[in-house]
Amino acid sequence: MTAFRAQLAEQRWDDHRFYHHSLVNQSLHFVSACTFITAYLIVWIDPAVASLLAWGVAMTSRQAGHFFFEPKGYDHVNDATHAHKEDIKIGYNLFRKWVLMSLWASVPVVLLIEPTLFGTLVRPDGWEAYLRHVGIGWLVLGLGAIAFRSIQLFFIRDVETGLVWATKIMTDPFSDFRLYKGAPRRLLKGERMDDHATA
Repeated sequence: MTAFRAQLAEQRWDDHRFYHHSLVNQSLHFVSACTFITAYLIVWIDPAVASLLAWGVAMTSRQAGHFFFEPKGYDHVNDATHAHKEDIKIGYNLFRKWVLMSLWASVPVVLLIEPTLFGTLVRPDGWEAYLRHVGIGWLVLGLGAIAFRSIQLFFIRDVETGLVWATKIMTDPFSDFRLYKGAPRRLLKGERMDDHATA
């Protein structure tokens, strides 16, 4: 258990120092964390609404921070190129995120073209029912993405690494809330980069 916790702390630290230099990105992660925590509470009552909230707000804000605001140049503090960081990324690097977000965007399109998903779903009666189908589709996608990468890590690394990564992903909202709650205030004060994120 001690090794598990140590690896979890290491994965969190590497993620923070390599991929969260921008205070805009950190602020968006704070918004994402608050939204995910809310979705975690709602999922027990209404999984479709929780998933729509998680993917529609939390994931889009989170990934926008990485795609559009995080520096892609040479990381002088960590002495690493962007390409090197992408190669060693344990979870979803930017390429894998593009694939994941493309699948995310395809779910509502597929359900618009084929509302019953080839007879596996009840035909939605109006937009609310359609959106509920989208929400459940996104929920399946999210859980599938975590399971897929975890199992992949079992083979390319080891079982513990895959389980640690899955634990990190599921608990990231709580960790991000703690780490990035001060980012919006700093951003409003005019700061743009977090020098302490890599120190």
